[in-house]
Amino acid sequence: MDSEHWRAVITAAQSGDRRALDELVAGWLPLVYNIVGRALNGHADVDDVVQETMLRAVGNLGSLRDPDSFRSWLVAIAMRQIRDRARRRTPDRLEEAPASDFADLTVLRLQLEGQRREVAEAVRWLDDEDRQLLSLWWLEVAGELTRRELAAAVGITRQHAAVRVQRMKERLETSRGIVRALDGACPGLRELTGRWDGRPDSVWRKRLARHIRGCGYCGGTRETVVPAERLLVGIALVPLPVGFTLSLAFGGKTAVAAASAATSAGWSAKLLGALTKPAVAVTAGATIVAGGAYVVTQPPDAPPPRAAIAPTAAATSEPPRSSAPPAPAPTPKPSPSATKKADPYGTVVDAVDRAPDPDTRPAALPRRPESGITSTGGPKAVMQHRGDRVTLTGRGYVLVRWQISPGSRPGALVMPSWTGLKGRLFHVASGGSRRMDDPLPGAPNGYATGMGGPDIGYAVLPPGTQQMWQNEYFYLDGTVTLTQNERGCDYGLIVFPSDRDAVVRDINEGPAEGALRYGLVRDTGTDSAPVPQYVTRETPADPATVPQRSRV
Repeated sequence: MDSEHWRAVITAAQSGDRRALDELVAGWLPLVYNIVGRALNGHADVDDVVQETMLRAVGNLGSLRDPDSFRSWLVAIAMRQIRDRARRRTPDRLEEAPASDFADLTVLRLQLEGQRREVAEAVRWLDDEDRQLLSLWWLEVAGELTRRELAAAVGITRQHAAVRVQRMKERLETSRGIVRALDGACPGLRELTGRWDGRPDSVWRKRLARHIRGCGYCGGTRETVVPAERLLVGIALVPLPVGFTLSLAFGGKTAVAAASAATSAGWSAKLLGALTKPAVAVTAGATIVAGGAYVVTQPPDAPPPRAAIAPTAAATSEPPRSSAPPAPAPTPKPSPSATKKADPYGTVVDAVDRAPDPDTRPAALPRRPESGITSTGGPKAVMQHRGDRVTLTGRGYVLVRWQISPGSRPGALVMPSWTGLKGRLFHVASGGSRRMDDPLPGAPNGYATGMGGPDIGYAVLPPGTQQMWQNEYFYLDGTVTLTQNERGCDYGLIVFPSDRDAVVRDINEGPAEGALRYGLVRDTGTDSAPVPQYVTRETPADPATVPQRSRV
């Protein structure tokens, strides 16, 4: 949660700002959908539970005293609705199959493979209570929730939550073993499952687990089993499926009834229109597309955006030639300011540098003008797969957070690229308490880093590429598109519009275990600050082909 941004949005929504309410609902709907969808494993009631959660949150927003607690408050409402739904179920509905199995949805929409797919499919074998807890723990591991918020949502202490989570993880690992075994070719297992109807439940989980424990074929793993929490780090939220926004608005009611309920709860006409149109509907602060995707846009009645600063002459294309000889230019008089010529923008490109010594404080970060950045990925764009992209526009700071998963797939890392640049883009700072090649806290003999280790393999950068830190900060004055070119090694990027104060806090804060690295300031405050290595003003069909040191 970008606390400062969302605190302002929540406060404005509580004061009756309908645009802020639109942004609030659009921004937090995916989180609620993932919690409910995973807890109910895609049951037909998911739409109704999500709708009821959002309606209750909007209707009771005025009772929220501390905007910083909004996320835990919203998650607690969702969990109450999930438990209420379980109490309301009648015996004839207990055996209903999911309308759309959320495990399959997770695998398909996030394109999970290998052991990540195995974890998603193992959720089917958990009991309702474990699945509800896992829906929160999954998001905790992925960085969407904190342990305090998890415990508050379940209504228990953090100590009790630790015990509950550990027990759930043990049953999850048992379920992973079942998924793995069912993918195998054990004759004894085929005979045992001959009487099974194919629907996971606790009885068959115990039977299959008993077989696996006593079977040399099923019990033997042919690869190192990576703990679930390491597999889930950085996994994106499952996008809302096509048609979900439409079903959310109607919720099984008539359009009139749905509109009446939403209006009485405080939903704006623009938001309701966005939720009930199957195509694209523009709200004041967001464009909600059928399927749940949304992008931050400029309000229709806002002034036109400020023109991007034009590139310097050194970065522009050659002017048209003329057959007429050029007129002689007057000789300018020398001036003190002309005696020192600044490097043209784009000539100083990121170079491989040495990490600062441990516990070395960063230099001061120069202050650049900022009016804010809008993003087609919203306040938090998660890019997990090749071709995922986000377009950034405005004047201000952007955080790109790295999540590398060599345990899932190590190998050569194809770097992301910045394309279609109009204006200027600088690499201003690095933070997150560590470079990705720093030893991970708690790793035996420090042999494991964010780039991998000998037991799982390493992510390998192209020769001459600048080593990234966990958090990389950029300053944009114009517009540019960042594309994830994931191929070879498994990695993800999370992109947040940010501000200078957040950058300063990050680079001056060491990890809880003691500072491995404070941050590093790269910004000189002038055009001589470095630009990213993989950046171009062109818009190639394949962004992965951008040269390593494009001239901008």
